[in-house]
Amino acid sequence: MTAPIGSAVARLERVSYWYPNQDEPSLRAVDLEIEPGLTLVAGDSGGGKSTLLRLFVGLVPQFHGGRVSGRAEVAGLDPMRSPIPRLAQRAGLVFQDVETQSVYGSVEREIAFGLENLGMPRAEMHERVDGTMAALGIEGLRGRRLSTLSGGERQRVALAAVLVLRPLLVALDEPTSQLDPAGAAAVLAACRGLAAEGRAVVVAEHRLETLGPAADRTLAVEGGRVAAEIGARAARPQATRDRPPRAAAVAGRGDAAWEMRGVAAGPGREAVLQDLSLAGGPGEVVALLGPNGSGKTTLLRTLAGLLPPLVGTVRRPAGRTAYLPQNPGALLHLPTVRAEVALTLRRTGSGERPETMLAAFGLERLADRYPRDLSSGERQRAALAATLAGSPTLVLLDEPTRGMDTAARRSLAAAVRDLTDRGSAVVLATHDTELAAELADRTIQLRGGLAMGPAEAPPGGGPR
Repeated sequence: MTAPIGSAVARLERVSYWYPNQDEPSLRAVDLEIEPGLTLVAGDSGGGKSTLLRLFVGLVPQFHGGRVSGRAEVAGLDPMRSPIPRLAQRAGLVFQDVETQSVYGSVEREIAFGLENLGMPRAEMHERVDGTMAALGIEGLRGRRLSTLSGGERQRVALAAVLVLRPLLVALDEPTSQLDPAGAAAVLAACRGLAAEGRAVVVAEHRLETLGPAADRTLAVEGGRVAAEIGARAARPQATRDRPPRAAAVAGRGDAAWEMRGVAAGPGREAVLQDLSLAGGPGEVVALLGPNGSGKTTLLRTLAGLLPPLVGTVRRPAGRTAYLPQNPGALLHLPTVRAEVALTLRRTGSGERPETMLAAFGLERLADRYPRDLSSGERQRAALAATLAGSPTLVLLDEPTRGMDTAARRSLAAAVRDLTDRGSAVVLATHDTELAAELADRTIQLRGGLAMGPAEAPPGGGPR
């Protein structure tokens, strides 16, 4: 199924939308046509990008509720009223929080799920699944359990589960936020291929370096309004450090804040990490780099005490260890953002007021909002505020800039510097080389579960 070139796949006329119990609309009188090709949607967190994408597939308003006005048509259907299973055959969405999108526990069954629901003949189903996995370079994941995948690997599996249906419109919310360069290149190639077939691809992204040059048009969504078409944004200036690196190698020294000695670790009895010996000092930032599946998340979970080592020993400093997982929603369960921060402060016995950390991450106006109603970038900031409150002695951050705009990245960098100035040790796993260049005293490359050796923080950073 392809659309005639030049015809609109989606059309919105004066569409406004209010989430439940919200006075201000998340979309404001949006007039928009989406034609075949690659459309990039830019804008700050909370501006309405994710809401716009959810409207295309009917989740807004059918799943989220709330109020809506105006008219919309997507691939010949009304997304406000057409049954979502029917709409899913013509428009698909890959969430930023891919952890919430899976149905089956295994990779191949997850990708085939939509085709099974359509009653597709088995031979054709296998051909579609094989071709989609090959296009995204994930054939090696076929027999894996989703629970054993890295965040980036799960992101590519979620994309495959949508692309295998060959919808007329594909919406992607921050699709490269957890991907290594090879994964990001595979997503870009898939987007280009879909656009060449006459399909509409709509991508919401904060970082435009990879997808920007390939986009047919770039739109700005700010304050719920779709602004005039914009050109590709200039790349951010190279990161600079405002303090000299701290002492580098601490392995074997008495002042190590944390240590891993001869560690093998992984889910179940499967060792993802092999014979790992690492250490970090007080006030030091160590960045873990490496491709998806190399063991970065496993290392953080083992260091946090959430995953016992199969072999070897792990030592953490006295005091609280704070761990931010890739899925921030796993941490947020209270009625308001303020309550989340206050709970951490209460448990740590800190006399600090919640407002201090809320202000540090620009969350004052969101303090009384329900965390799960926030945008992905706002939810990430809320999780960071709740995690970093109370001066933890060891801070473990897994892809902390996921879904973040420029202002939020600055807030994160300032919070990390404040913690290290007070002696906290920080270990972060990231594909964001700009973040590593700005904050890390040392970087450690992981590949195949092995540490390939420490290196100085990379100069400058650049596109991921």
